[in-house]
Amino acid sequence: MNQPNVDPRNQDILVMINGQLYPRDKARVSVFDSVVQGGDAVWEGLRIYDHRIAALEAHIRRLRDSAHALAFTEIPTYEKVTEAVFETLNANGMYDDAHIRLTLTRGEKITSGMNQRFNQSGTTLIVLAEWKKPVYNETGIRLITASVRRNSPLCLDSKIHHNNLLNNILAAIEANVASVDSAVMLDLNGFLAETNDTNLFIVRDKVLYTPHGTACLPGITRGMIIQLAREHGMTCIERDISLTELYTADEAFTTGTMGELTPVIEVDGRRVGDGVRGKTTERLQQIHRNHAWHTGTPIQPTRK
Repeated sequence: MNQPNVDPRNQDILVMINGQLYPRDKARVSVFDSVVQGGDAVWEGLRIYDHRIAALEAHIRRLRDSAHALAFTEIPTYEKVTEAVFETLNANGMYDDAHIRLTLTRGEKITSGMNQRFNQSGTTLIVLAEWKKPVYNETGIRLITASVRRNSPLCLDSKIHHNNLLNNILAAIEANVASVDSAVMLDLNGFLAETNDTNLFIVRDKVLYTPHGTACLPGITRGMIIQLAREHGMTCIERDISLTELYTADEAFTTGTMGELTPVIEVDGRRVGDGVRGKTTERLQQIHRNHAWHTGTPIQPTRK
């Protein structure tokens, strides 16, 4: 099982909260902030490659769309969020092998409670940048199937990239207890949705398959892989996929900003394919890395 690898440089990072930079040990939000009161916030993960931020525009758009869906008021503009990201990266001197956890909360309440009418101070924007390589080993991870099902749009739409992650955390607990890397989450009909923290793809007879974006977050890296695969002559189909199809796939891999593309070598004790990274997965890793390194948004100098 992959173990957390915390970079010692992260002890001295500066964190931005509502435009102000704080040392790590001083970076705090109020106990009355909505993220504390009810996980009432939205977030994005950004990855930094060689002075560029991968898919920045798409991530900020999703952040703002999620906030709009949750009826946040005073949602910061794209320009304001981008400026905060650039300033944080420049202050920390982070231009490669870094990751940002970008969080927008509904803001501070005048009294405790879940009612959004208690929010009268505007939103809280947090830019947390860390030195962080991809969290999973690119040679492969082991999964189990979680007993907890992924939220349906009937309950809480996964298109809202929110901070109330208990559905995913319960699945991650099962993975930790089983001493594997992550957990597969099924939808309410028993088809694959995603893992507790990534999207899923399988390869069968050189064709890519990935679950519909119904009970999963249709991730930005997922969308990038679908597009890049098709541009490079591969067939990629979105459809319902059963657990048996995952067990018997030629290859399988996960996608996400935190882990990039990661081969799946075992699920529920069944070896997937040859139990090693497959050729299609390796090719897509190379294609994705080249794309991410050369098409991201350049980090701009901080305005004086």
